Amino acid sequence: MLGLRLCVALIACPLFGYCCLPDSFQVLDLSHTLSNESLRWPGGSNFSFTILTRGWQNNNSFWLELNKFDTPEHIGTHMDAPAHFYNKGWKVHEIPADRLVGPGVVIDVKDKVVKDSDYRMTPADVESWEKVNGPIPKGAIVFMRSGWDTRYPNKTLTFNTNTPDNESTFHFPGFHPDTARWLIVNRNIGMIGIDTPSTDYGPSPNFEVHQIISNASVMGLENVNNLGALPPKGFIVTVAPVKLFDGSGGPVRILALVSKDGSGMCTANSAGHLMLFWAFAFGLWHVLSSLWKICIT
Repeated sequence: MLGLRLCVALIACPLFGYCCLPDSFQVLDLSHTLSNESLRWPGGSNFSFTILTRGWQNNNSFWLELNKFDTPEHIGTHMDAPAHFYNKGWKVHEIPADRLVGPGVVIDVKDKVVKDSDYRMTPADVESWEKVNGPIPKGAIVFMRSGWDTRYPNKTLTFNTNTPDNESTFHFPGFHPDTARWLIVNRNIGMIGIDTPSTDYGPSPNFEVHQIISNASVMGLENVNNLGALPPKGFIVTVAPVKLFDGSGGPVRILALVSKDGSGMCTANSAGHLMLFWAFAFGLWHVLSSLWKICIT
């Protein structure tokens, strides 16, 4: 008997012109591990992990492990909810589930960051990317790659200062406020993400990018890992925070679904193929109906 998922794919591809076979992609982890080494902004509380029970129980008849952990919201790889910088913004538990998934885009400015550690990605960088890759899709999760994830979790290197507890000395790249505005107004994006500690650059005095995205109900991802393993486009991103009541953010597991052959995820068929299909739709329907009966029996 054919697998049900494969049957659905075989039917959905010609019917809707949109194919995403389950064996055609790999899953990449874009998160740093949450631990005592995880970095947080100065002034925040520490992460702690406590073992409650770990060992064999009931005369060695079964193993039991129970732990507890205490963590600040904005630590390690984490998401900023709109409430972080907007008093009427979504709390974590209020973010719609469909806003936690979207097409991914990576804009690589690593070469510019090498020359300027305080570099801010500009609208011109986005326009250059689009000349090669096409328009950024609606609802996209737009990552800025600076190469900063290789410094993590070294506190001195990540904040790029010998005084990492003094935020006035920070030097690391981020989004330019004009870029955040442009992406929101012109591309209706869902999130922005970066491999540094903040979507704003290190010397930012007022976190302008945070304010802009929060007011637009756009989430921010910080301390993202492994962006160098991603293509510029053609992948799907899932962001999974704990559904924390009243939260302003929280640690996340970020997963990217990437095509194994580099062809792009869930690629739509050409208009010509769709027109050809609909021309013979009536005759093909009987074949598809028979296939469906095989799948469910």
